[in-house]
Amino acid sequence: MSRDTDTQRIDRRKFLAAGAGVGAASIAGCLGGDEGVEEDDGADDAADDGDDDLRDIMVGILMPETGDLGSLGVGIRDGARLVARQLDGEVDFNLDFATGDTQTDPQAGISEADSLVDAGYPAIVGAAASNVTLQVTRQSFIPNQVVGMSPSSTSPAITDLDDDGYIFRTAISDALQGPVAADFAMDEFGAETAGTLYLNDDYGQALEAAFVDAFEGNGGEALNRVSFEPEQPSYSSQLENALDDDPDLLFVIGFPQSGIQLFRDYYDGFQDDVDLPILVTDGLIDDDLPGEVGDDMENVWATAPAAAGPGVEFFRESYEAEWGDSAGVFNAEAYDAAATLVLANAAAGDNDGTAIRDAIRPVTDPGGELITPENLAEGVELAAAGEEIEYQGAASEVIFDDNGDVASASYDISRVVDGVFEVQETVEVEN
Repeated sequence: MSRDTDTQRIDRRKFLAAGAGVGAASIAGCLGGDEGVEEDDGADDAADDGDDDLRDIMVGILMPETGDLGSLGVGIRDGARLVARQLDGEVDFNLDFATGDTQTDPQAGISEADSLVDAGYPAIVGAAASNVTLQVTRQSFIPNQVVGMSPSSTSPAITDLDDDGYIFRTAISDALQGPVAADFAMDEFGAETAGTLYLNDDYGQALEAAFVDAFEGNGGEALNRVSFEPEQPSYSSQLENALDDDPDLLFVIGFPQSGIQLFRDYYDGFQDDVDLPILVTDGLIDDDLPGEVGDDMENVWATAPAAAGPGVEFFRESYEAEWGDSAGVFNAEAYDAAATLVLANAAAGDNDGTAIRDAIRPVTDPGGELITPENLAEGVELAAAGEEIEYQGAASEVIFDDNGDVASASYDISRVVDGVFEVQETVEVEN
């Protein structure tokens, strides 16, 4: 676990007291002392700027900074961190954000989640990968009555968690992305048959099943359905199986580190014989991918949740100004998750998971003063004063249903053009 202490006003003495129950290695990591833990320049100065007279708003961020999803996870993490950067010095609270690296691995995720929980963080943005989120929520968040809000876990299984209302997500379920992908495959390419190649985890299995159900429900046929394990030295045999019987389209679900090898194998060994459109999903939308693969990948299209909330332009401009890069997939959802948890914490008046859980819908449901990313600081002060507010975010309007899922969202259809994923159209969907 590492502290995001570069610009937030944090009282380090309070943190050390809160973390007294955490192991020595975790405490060292939080303070930037462990090998591999990176702390921004100026962290010590920022840590000394905390105001003892102001209440702390504590938010954890649990994201994959390494592993199969690491190249996307860092940007998602920074979408959440942007909230603390934006509010620092603008509200009458100390913003106390801490981060943990899941390594795209459930056991590492549980360990990092436990460190955040033991250190007193009552609400956590994360995790990212669905298989990590399902384990972290069951093993750490729910038993400890800590709110979890994932910005990128899309497995339909999360909807049905027995979570006593502690688990939310600002990303929409793949129960909807599967039909969007299936409709696009048929409408754009006239595909009547498809091969599928999918990561063998909760995310890959559920999204592939949703795609196949919709594709075959519309009269198509899934010829060969092939799973694969992450970060293998070769995917040639899996590609051969998925491409057998000459499908009209290949549907691929995975993460970037595995995707590099998978697409290298495809272009080296199969492209010349089976030139066909490939449709991927959000986990593979990484603009570094074509360069890593060594191909322009212009036969690759993608579906992914779109950032289409009322505050999206302000968010994009703020993200690029702060981090020096354009916002990517699920970055806006991470911002909305962190903003919602800060607002709910302010309304609850305490770093208590149950109180924050109960305050989430009151600060996001329709009614009250409209709050967007642009006037978020005003929303924090109004929520703390007990005023009614309605947060509408960067990714969506952030209205949660009874299961903690967002009620509506949009999907971008992208294509790789000149080595980057470019949005071609946006599709509106309702949960």
